[in-house]
Amino acid sequence: MTMRMVTLIGICLILPQTGYAGGGEKSTRAAASQSAQAAAAVREYRQAHEHAILQEFREFLSIPNIASDAPNIAHNAQHLAEMMEAAGLKPQRLEIPGRGPVMFAEIRTPGAKRTVIFYAHYDGQPVDAAVWIGNKPFEPVLFTGALAAGAKQIPYPEAGGRYEDDWRIYARSASDDKAAIVGILTAIEALRAKHIPLSVNVKLVFEGEEEAGSPNLESVVNGHRELMASDLLLVCDGPADQSGRPQVTFGNRGVLGAELTVYGPARALHSGHYGNWAPNPAMRLAQLLASMKDADGRVLVAGFYDDVAPFGPLERKAIEEAPQNEPGLEKELGIEQPDGGGKRLVELLALPTLNVRGLKSAYVGEQSQNVIPERAVASIDMRLVKNIEPEKQFARVKAHIEKQGYTVFDREPTIEERGRYARVARFVYEGGYPATGTPMDSPVAVAVLRTVGEATGEKVVALPLLGGSVPMYIFENLKQPVIGVPIANYDNSQHSTNENIRLGNFWRGMETYGGLLAGLEW
Repeated sequence: MTMRMVTLIGICLILPQTGYAGGGEKSTRAAASQSAQAAAAVREYRQAHEHAILQEFREFLSIPNIASDAPNIAHNAQHLAEMMEAAGLKPQRLEIPGRGPVMFAEIRTPGAKRTVIFYAHYDGQPVDAAVWIGNKPFEPVLFTGALAAGAKQIPYPEAGGRYEDDWRIYARSASDDKAAIVGILTAIEALRAKHIPLSVNVKLVFEGEEEAGSPNLESVVNGHRELMASDLLLVCDGPADQSGRPQVTFGNRGVLGAELTVYGPARALHSGHYGNWAPNPAMRLAQLLASMKDADGRVLVAGFYDDVAPFGPLERKAIEEAPQNEPGLEKELGIEQPDGGGKRLVELLALPTLNVRGLKSAYVGEQSQNVIPERAVASIDMRLVKNIEPEKQFARVKAHIEKQGYTVFDREPTIEERGRYARVARFVYEGGYPATGTPMDSPVAVAVLRTVGEATGEKVVALPLLGGSVPMYIFENLKQPVIGVPIANYDNSQHSTNENIRLGNFWRGMETYGGLLAGLEW
C-alpha cells in the first residue's frame, strides 16, 4: 500500500456539497462552467501529487492481470479494493465463483437526481513476454515518447520532479483499462480535496474478466439490479481519436470469437515422400479463408450484411465531420491501399467485420520442417453492429464453410470421421455479445458531449459507435443509455505488444472524468 493510500483511508463517502443547488436545477451555462472548474481543480491536484499518483499506477500495473490467471486477478481485486478505500470509497466485491470479482462502489450525492455508472475493467490481454521491452510486460517502464519514433527509456523522476505530456509508460493494461481506473479514482480524490461538489450520484463498476468475453458479467448485473440501477453508463475504455482530440462514442460494436480447424493426414508427413498426394491443411485453410473476402476486404459470406442497420442523418453528419485521419494513418502504418473499397475508416465502423486474429500450422523460422502438417488452425473474431446477433452471424460463416465442400464438426472429429469425408473442419463458437447504441440527439448524449468539451476545452470528436467491443448490451437491456468516454492515445498498442499510455492522455482523462463527475446534468 502506498503512503498516499495510507493517508487517505477513512475519508468519508459522501462528498461535501457546499453550494450545490440540486441535480438539474443549475442552468446549462452554470453546469458547463462547473465542469471546466472541476477539470482545472483536478489538474491542479494532479500537478501537486503527480509522483504519488504515478507510483500508485506503477504498483497497479506491476500485478499480472491476464483474465485467466485467477490467483493474480484476485491479487488485482484486493489491490483495487485498497485503492478504492484510499479514494474514500467503500468497495463491495460482487463475487464470481473461480474468477475475479466485479468491484463496486457508490457515492450518494445529496440533492442529485441522476445516477451515473463509470465502467472499466482491471484484467488484461495475454502477453508474449519474449517480444516485450525487456521481456517484462508487468514491469512498467518510462520512455520519452513512442518507440516507433525512437524514444529512449528514462528513469522515473524523484518526488518533486516533473513529467512531460509526451512521455509514455509501457506495460500491459497501461491503457486498457488501468489508466482509466486510476484516472477516475484520482478525479474523485481531487474533487473531494478541492471541496467541489458532484452533480450526480456515482457508481463504479470495475470488471475482472472483460478480456475473456465477460462470461459472468450479465449474471452479476442481473443478480444485483438494485445496485446497478442508473440513468447512464459511461464506458471508460478505448482510445481517443487518431487526431489527438478527445472522443465521445454513442455505442460500441458487439463481438464473437470462433476457432476454425482444417484437417489433413492423421500425422505430419514428409513433404517429399507425400507431396502432391496428401492434402495440405495449411493450404486448404488459406484457400478457405480467402474465399470469405474479396480483394477490397468485403466479406463474401452469404447474408453477412443482411441485418445491418444503416446510419441515420445525424450519424452520417457525425461521420462527415470526423477528422480526416486516414492519410496520416496510411503513412504511419505503411498501408498503400486500405481495404474498404475507398470508404473512410469511420464509415466502415457501420459494418460488421471478419478478422483472422491468428494462424497456426506446424512450424516456421528456425524450427521449420519439411512436412505436410496434420492440421491448421485459424482464430477468428467478428465485430458486430446493431441488429446482428452473434449466433446468427456464426451460423452464416459455418454455412459458408459447408458450401466450400467441408463437413463441419463442433468437436474434435475421430480418425474414422476424418477418413470418411473429403474435407473435414471443426468450427467452434467461443462466445459473443451484440452491439449497443444510444441516440446521438438524446438529452443525455448532448449533455455528455457538452460536458466533455467544457472539461477539455477542445472540440470533441463525436462518433456513432466505438470500433471495439464492450459487453454493454447488459446495461442497455436494463434501459440504460450507454456512452463511451475513452481517454487512451490512439497508438497505445491495445491488446498487443508494448502497450502504453501517453501521460498527456492520462492527465486529460482525469480532468475529463472530473468534469463529468461535477458538471454533468441533463
